This record gives sequence, structure tokens and C-alpha cells, in this order.
Amino acid sequence: MTGEFSFIDRLRTFATHPAARGLADDAAVLSLPAGEIVVTHDILAEAVHYLPDTAPDDVAAKLVAVNLSDLAAKGARPLAALLGYTLGESAWDMAFAAALGEALARHDLPLIGGDTVRLVAGSPRVLGLTLVGAAPAGGAPARSGAKAGDALWVTGTVGDAGAGLALCRTGASEPAELVRAYLRPHPMLAEGQALAPQVTAMMDVSDGVLIDAARMAAASGLAVRIAIDALPLSDALLAHAGNDCDARLAAATAGDDYQLLFALPTGQTPIVAATRIGALAEGEGITLSWQGAPLTLPDSLGFAH
Repeated sequence: MTGEFSFIDRLRTFATHPAARGLADDAAVLSLPAGEIVVTHDILAEAVHYLPDTAPDDVAAKLVAVNLSDLAAKGARPLAALLGYTLGESAWDMAFAAALGEALARHDLPLIGGDTVRLVAGSPRVLGLTLVGAAPAGGAPARSGAKAGDALWVTGTVGDAGAGLALCRTGASEPAELVRAYLRPHPMLAEGQALAPQVTAMMDVSDGVLIDAARMAAASGLAVRIAIDALPLSDALLAHAGNDCDARLAAATAGDDYQLLFALPTGQTPIVAATRIGALAEGEGITLSWQGAPLTLPDSLGFAH
């Protein structure tokens, strides 16, 4: 087991921002820019958000990425991080700390504080990260701002991570592109910052395109229509799962994509590469189509606790 002080000493090697006060004070003191501040907190729980045999460096990288994805959805610039950590076996903890430092450094994101705790032996790890970001000059877009008639768009491709999780559960490591999409999601920070002044609503796709689109529509007081055949799928996923309706529904309900889902007025073209997958309309609920024909909703729209 790792001692608390040993673990914090390891964090001090990269918690060098003045706001961190050497991780030796009761709280961090961060000088913030003028304007809005965006604050987010996401948790990764062992056996819920990652498999128990996942390597600590993958867990650390994912913890940073999923939180950065929330900032991306607000068009925010990352400023600082605080870690909530459950101590366990020493080698795992130190490997996690090293990987955390690397992941934060890739995004020029200083660690300025947090807390540690030791749980009862055998308890699953529960790891939390809080990020502070600076909102864009025009304000952080909400998921509730969509208007009737807006087109619905998504960046990148979807479904890779869901397929990657299924592969990891069987112990498979190929196709590597799908496994990596699950283990190492890429937060769309640059895309979110570029889109923020343009969109009427935006959020990240964490639990699945369908369930997250339904959440955006509900928050905006609207209905949403999605064309399943319009969903962007990667070549690796098409080769692995095929291109029929069932494969695309699986991609639409898989979580962990961390792409950006956003609404634009009809006729506008997004400033970043994205695919139009549907539209918002008066009413409520979600309707699907496949090659122009109505499609029955699946039993589950996506991941929910």
C-alpha cells in the first residue's frame, strides 16, 4: 500500500504551479482571468467506468480526458485541476501518478490540489478530478439553447469506444484502433473552442449519441429527429461490425465517444469537420429513421447508472 505522504510527494513533482502552494496548504489560491469560469467534476469508478484490470496509465489518461471533454463542450480553456484519489497498492498508485502528470502536461494543465483517502481493503477505486476553465469571451454555450429548426451535428466518429469496451471485456486487443478509442479518448478542446461562438447548444457525447441528443432536446424544450444511417462511423468500426441498421444502432447507443454534439441554425456550416445527423423541432421526445423510413426506438438509448 502507498503511504499518503509518499503519494503526495510524487504529485508535488509536477504540481509546481504557484496556485498549488506546494500541496502544503489547506487550499489552492488561483488567480483567474476576468469573465466566466467553468468548473466540472467527473468520477471514474473501478468496475463501473473502467475494467478492474485496466492499466493505471490508461485510467489516469482517461480521467483527465473525460473531464477535459466537459470543458470542450463549453468552449473553455483549461486552467487548473484538483484530484480526489483513493490510495491502494503502491506500484499502481505511483504508476497512476506518473501517467497523471504526463496527461496533465500534454494539455498544459497544472495540478493545484485535491485530497486522498484510503478505503477498506478490497474496495473498488473511485477517482475524481475537478477542472477549472476559462469560458470563451462570448460565454459558455449550454445544452439548453437549441431552437426549433436547428440542425444537429456531431464531430468525429461514434461507436468506436463501445466496440473497444466489448473487445476489452473478452481480453481482445484488436482491432487496436477500437480498443484505443475506449482506453484513451481524445477531448475535442480545439473544436469546442472554435465552435462555441457559433452553436446554439453543445454538449459532449459521453453516454451515447441517442441519449445525449435526447438530453439536449429535453433541456431545450424540443423534440429531436436522428437519421441513424447518417451517423459517422470509422473504417475500423465498419470493418469490425458492419454497416447494417443493428450495427449503427449499437454505435448510436454506445458511450465513451467524447465527441461534441451541437446544434446550428439550418443553412449554417460548422467551422470544424462534423456530420449532420438530424434536427431539432417543436414537440418532445426522440424519433429515429433508417434510410428515410421510421425506426422503432431501441430498448436503451445509451448508458445510464
